[in-house]
Amino acid sequence: MPELNELLPMLALIAVIGAFAGVIAGLLGVGGGIILVPTFFFAFERLGYSTPDLMQICLATSLATIAVTSVRALLSHNRRGAVDWSILKGWGPGIAIGAGLGVVAVAGLRNEVLMAIFGVLGITVGLYLAFGRAEWRLGDTMPRGIGRAATSSVIGFLSVLMGIGGGSFGVPLMTLYGVAIHRAVATASGFGVIIAVPSVIGFLLVAGQGPDRPPFTIGQVNLVAFAVVVAMTLITAPIGARLAHATNPTPLRRIFAAFVTVVALNMLRKAVGW
Repeated sequence: MPELNELLPMLALIAVIGAFAGVIAGLLGVGGGIILVPTFFFAFERLGYSTPDLMQICLATSLATIAVTSVRALLSHNRRGAVDWSILKGWGPGIAIGAGLGVVAVAGLRNEVLMAIFGVLGITVGLYLAFGRAEWRLGDTMPRGIGRAATSSVIGFLSVLMGIGGGSFGVPLMTLYGVAIHRAVATASGFGVIIAVPSVIGFLLVAGQGPDRPPFTIGQVNLVAFAVVVAMTLITAPIGARLAHATNPTPLRRIFAAFVTVVALNMLRKAVGW
């Protein structure tokens, strides 16, 4: 059983992380995973936990929080009739298969490789947030057949490798095919459920690789970080939502894009040992 003086710094750091993630999610409509993974890694590393599977723990714990917040968001959007269930039903199986493959891949990769993957994909997301335009289009209708099967699997796979839900990839994809932004955000919350729930079950069954792990970690999911972040995001996300209605989100979105890009570049730096 860990000592109280070991748990308190961990609780304090994670509470701050969860509060920040909740505000950003409510303010900008992005998932907290792209914030949680690097900040979890920073917090656990600074607290002295240097297990070889630390990055896996960060990814799995982030997805565990998304499993809860995505269900809540999906139910809320569905009450407003904003979820496109035809897209969700058609894309769900491929996303779930991709997420399962992602769990297998994450379990077999080293910290440095996962950090490099997060860095590259994080830079891509940051650039889209900064320079993406609402009028961009790839087509008038969402892909079907082989195109849908391949794209949905890639979304699930890459999301697990980054520890994020469906918003970062799903929302841009749907808007590029003409889905209205509010409907895309609502439907992407369903993507998050399909990505997070099966992947977290898988991560709970993956054995740890070292003794120096954060306390209360089962499989690859840290229960302390999970509980604290879920509690904090439920409190602070409504604050972010109120700020969104009171401020111009465009400059804030660009600031957040710069933040994501810097965090991703830092992950790449650490991955190559600089």
